[in-house]
Amino acid sequence: MTDEKESIADSEPDKKGAAVKFPPPAIFASLILLGAAIQMLWPLSLGIPQSLEIFGYLLVLLGVAIAIRVNSSFKKVGTAIEPWKPTTAIVTTGIYGWSRNPIYTGFCLINIGIGVASNNFWIFVSFIPAALLLYHVAIAKEEAYLEQKFGDEYLAYKKKVRRWI
Repeated sequence: MTDEKESIADSEPDKKGAAVKFPPPAIFASLILLGAAIQMLWPLSLGIPQSLEIFGYLLVLLGVAIAIRVNSSFKKVGTAIEPWKPTTAIVTTGIYGWSRNPIYTGFCLINIGIGVASNNFWIFVSFIPAALLLYHVAIAKEEAYLEQKFGDEYLAYKKKVRRWI
């Protein structure tokens, strides 16, 4: 273990967690609002019949259900879900056995679902820049933090489970 890893895991109080400064849900919400604004300036629909827009609502519900499930998984092991707080355990079971970032996948589904339900192309594609921003704002910091704090345990998990799905 390197000195840097030892200082985070053993001697520092670990007050900042992954030191993510911008809440990840705000990235997705901001891009939904941006998509709605672009729609007013440059309307572009998905061409979805109104009868199929229900699938958008179902995707939103699935995204919300994933977020709720992830939150309960974190509570069960007694660790914080907020990426700016310290992590006390790695969640590797349940939905985390399929994805290292299921809550972020859920947020993508919410954006896609709102885009489908509103027949708004701009909101539909907003998950793409949201996911790219999310990587730089949160995921890269979270993964570096977890590697430093949990070392081989997290590296083994990373090898076994994909980032998204």
